[in-house]
Amino acid sequence: MKSLLAFLSAFLFSPISATEAQGILNEYIQEGLENNLVLQEKNIELERSLLALKDAKSYFLPALDFGASYTLANGGRTIGFPVGDLLNPVYSTLNQLTGSDAFPQLENVSEQLLPDNFYDARFRASMPIVNTDLIYQRQIREKQVVLSEYDLQIYRANLVQDIKLAYYNFCTAHTAIEVIQSSKVLVEQNLRDNQSLLENGKGLPSSVLRAESEVENINALFIEAESKKQNAAHYLNFLLNRPQDSPVEFEEHEADLGKLADLMGENDLTTRPELLQIQTAESIQETAIKASKSYWIPKFNTYADLGSQSFDWAFDQDSRYALWGFSINVPLFQGGRNRNQIFRNELALKTVQTQRDLLSDKLELDLNLTKNEIRANQAALRSAEKKLESSAAYFRLIDRGFREGANSLIEFMDARSQLTQASLQKTINSYNLLKSMAQLERQLLTQTY
Repeated sequence: MKSLLAFLSAFLFSPISATEAQGILNEYIQEGLENNLVLQEKNIELERSLLALKDAKSYFLPALDFGASYTLANGGRTIGFPVGDLLNPVYSTLNQLTGSDAFPQLENVSEQLLPDNFYDARFRASMPIVNTDLIYQRQIREKQVVLSEYDLQIYRANLVQDIKLAYYNFCTAHTAIEVIQSSKVLVEQNLRDNQSLLENGKGLPSSVLRAESEVENINALFIEAESKKQNAAHYLNFLLNRPQDSPVEFEEHEADLGKLADLMGENDLTTRPELLQIQTAESIQETAIKASKSYWIPKFNTYADLGSQSFDWAFDQDSRYALWGFSINVPLFQGGRNRNQIFRNELALKTVQTQRDLLSDKLELDLNLTKNEIRANQAALRSAEKKLESSAAYFRLIDRGFREGANSLIEFMDARSQLTQASLQKTINSYNLLKSMAQLERQLLTQTY
């Protein structure tokens, strides 16, 4: 009995400060932010978005490529050059005039059009001059990086909340076990006393049976609380990416009522990353509409080649060449695909705007529900504290009367049961308030890690 009352006195009148109570929990939060696997995956997605942005920016820089080709050919079309038919009459006349054979007769020439034993090697530098697709693509990639950053913030905030809730569940079960163990000592002692009285002929079998029933009830409560404690510890270790059987350290907590009052007065949801994320998605769709409406703007590109081409692998002054040029592309008719793309992007924008309005309403609803839950938990906690105080006082009176023979065993057991239940209910309500406060902190983003 003394152990139970001593525990309840410490539980009621020796609260721990909020600053001291956050030490271990903050350590677990930092460990989770460093080791959580899903958070690591989100960081990888952010890095991929940054790489995609670098790719989009690189298209504005000159590109330098090297290319080479070599061909062997036989047959195919030919082109004839009637060199003999053109020059042989002239050469014959000259030979007659000079009386010599200085001008030989020539054969007509037939040249193969396909190049045989021909190579072409070149360096090509190319660069876009005007290309609206590249401009809008870069803008979209920049906003997609922001989307990934908001996604990372959202998961970090959710992870912090989940770690808090898991730890508070662990603390609830741990404190409940302490209460149950203190009560267990009392009911086991009562069972031994009733067994001794029965053996000495001064007790009743029904009293022993009632005491045994109370012991079994306490054992059932202990097993349930132990199971909840283990499950909460396993889930917390999962969030921290630790082995499931890693020990979890208990630290007593209580709500900071001053901070809670400040939170209850906050209603600003404009900084929620969920809203900022969907606003960024809306901006991306607006950019996509601008890009699709700019399809008619010509695209200019320029290029320059520096290379060599010749037969039989010749490389000399005649084979080397330099070439510069530019290209323009203007879409004139594409079967209405550009117009359809504009309509698709506009429909996508309307979808995102609808989602934005729905999300705004949901966040506001969640905030109001959480505040109402906090008010209910505060009222329940105040009621549980008063009930625990009265139950402790009532148990002391009944215990004294039972020892003096003024109260019956049934009254004693009932008082003990009320005290245990009141203590458990106070524990549950206390941590329910902490859990709802953690949810409110998540919704208002008042804590950053």
